[in-house]
Parts: sequence; structure tokens; C-alpha cells
Amino acid sequence: QVQLVESGGGLVQAGGSLRLSCVASGRTLSSLTMGWFRRAPGKEREFVARINRNGGSSYYADSVRGRFTISTDNAKNTVYLQLNSLKPEDTAIYYCAASDAPYGSEYESRYRYWGQGTQVTVSS
Repeated sequence: QVQLVESGGGLVQAGGSLRLSCVASGRTLSSLTMGWFRRAPGKEREFVARINRNGGSSYYADSVRGRFTISTDNAKNTVYLQLNSLKPEDTAIYYCAASDAPYGSEYESRYRYWGQGTQVTVSS
């Protein structure tokens, strides 16, 4: 069983930055593919970013590419999401997810383990 705990959310002005962290326990990151999703108010949860096992290739949603960066620290069993140049439309609950598959996916159904989420609010 894998447990995921996110942190790092908060309130920030447009143009600002945040770094989200997700600590995994129960399995090592080297055996998992990791992803970040978000749910904005009144909307369905959507894919944000993913990274393959062992910090392999990463992929981003068009809406965040060039502004957000996903990375891992295997020594800390932690995956990060660096959020730069934040916009009000980035306001959402951000979720960390883990998959047993060797390659990442943009589909929620491919992720077996989920964190509780961390709130990011961007003011204009």
C-alpha cells in the first residue's frame, strides 16, 4: 500500500511561485510513476504533469507547460511540482498520484494511489 501526503499549497499573488511536495511511503519512488492533477472550483479534476520511474521523462498539460516543473528526489521519496508565473486560473486543489505502470499517463484511471490534496489559491 502506498500513502501520499501533499504539502506546500497556499495563497499567492498572480505571477508568484509555489513548490508543492508529495511524500510517498510504503514503496520507493523508483517503483512508481508519479503524477499531479488538479481540481478547480466547479470543474472536473484534470491532468497537470507526470514523470516516469526513476525521474525519467516528464510530460505536461498545455496549460502549464513552460511554467510548472515536476521532479523527484528518491533519497527523500518525494515528488515536487514547482509552480511559476502563477495565474488566477491555476487556483485549484492539487493532487499527487502514483501508478504501478512503468510509463505515465494523463488519465486518472491509470493511477492507483492518491493523496488528499493541497489548496493553491492565486489572487489577481
